[in-house]
Amino acid sequence: MRGILKIAYKLLVNDRAKFAALLVGITFAVFLMIQMTSIFAGILSKASATVTNVGAKVWVMDRAVMTVANSIPLPDYVLDAVRSIDGVKYAVPLYSGVALVKLRSGSYQAVTVLGLDDTSLFGRPEILEGQIEDIYADNGFVVVKDEEFLKLDNPRLGTEFEVNDHRGVIVGIAKVATSGLFGLPTLYTTFNRAIQYIPSTRYTISYILVEPKSAEAVPYIKGQVAKLGYEALTEDEFSRRISDYYKYQTGLGTNILLMTIISFIVGLSISGQTFYTFILENLDKFGALKAIGAKSSELVYMILFQAGFTALTGYGLGIGLCALLITIAKIRLPSYASMITYFNLGLAFVMVLIIAAVSSYIAVRKVLKIEPFDIFRG
Repeated sequence: MRGILKIAYKLLVNDRAKFAALLVGITFAVFLMIQMTSIFAGILSKASATVTNVGAKVWVMDRAVMTVANSIPLPDYVLDAVRSIDGVKYAVPLYSGVALVKLRSGSYQAVTVLGLDDTSLFGRPEILEGQIEDIYADNGFVVVKDEEFLKLDNPRLGTEFEVNDHRGVIVGIAKVATSGLFGLPTLYTTFNRAIQYIPSTRYTISYILVEPKSAEAVPYIKGQVAKLGYEALTEDEFSRRISDYYKYQTGLGTNILLMTIISFIVGLSISGQTFYTFILENLDKFGALKAIGAKSSELVYMILFQAGFTALTGYGLGIGLCALLITIAKIRLPSYASMITYFNLGLAFVMVLIIAAVSSYIAVRKVLKIEPFDIFRG
């Protein structure tokens, strides 16, 4: 068997032009599939950035909320009602909104403002420079140092700006797990300062963050919140709702799916046609092997080896090319939303196996039909 596979390898790589065409087709298909699904994964990750960065175990919100960016303000009595539920260790308000700040250069920049509970500062980011306690100082804000940081003219501790004719001062520079989706810098301040500086509706609480006493208390808390007419979701459930929104209620998911299917069809057509042409050009060699005693099963193994070797090589090259381009893109465009996940790799691998299987099936049917005397007679 080892000798048969060695012959199959030499037949495959001997015609470098055909071998290169096979690799290019599969590599290009894998590259497109990984690239499209990686962009989608990166967008979904950034869409849930606030949920991930705050880290609350349970989020209380209006039932109509679909994404964290589109919050619906809650009445103040809901906070008191949630705090009184058995199983709630503590519950705090969170303000989430967008404001327009005027920089010292005179330019304006839209920012995301998160107002943390004045007492606990629950959900605060990790501080790189300054002290988190300084957020209580007059006009104190903490800025997140991420891909959008430079849009605020590279602020330092003590940098001043204006928010709705109110003076703001950077008292801390922080980092978070992931940056937001919409390309806006993020500022943290206290809840009361946020609702004082930024115009809002009659209700000011965007979300209520709940810390349950135990994991077993979560279902009961969700039931009691539902009786109030609102909804309580765990961190994972909220992130999943946001992902489902972008997958099924926007054109993003459909477009990515279509591009992935097109990539698969392109790879299948190129590799299938090229591999079939390769088999046709080498029919005489397969017939000669059959004439000297090679079994049909051994010829099948040869074809499967050739198709599998080409598919896996193209798969590796496609992943490498995609990873290289994503790395270069993130160096040049730090806010570029793309990430390779195990799901992306697994999906592309399954599709590559399908491409190899279809190509092998077409080739096997042709090879098994040949008769040695036809080859020698020709």
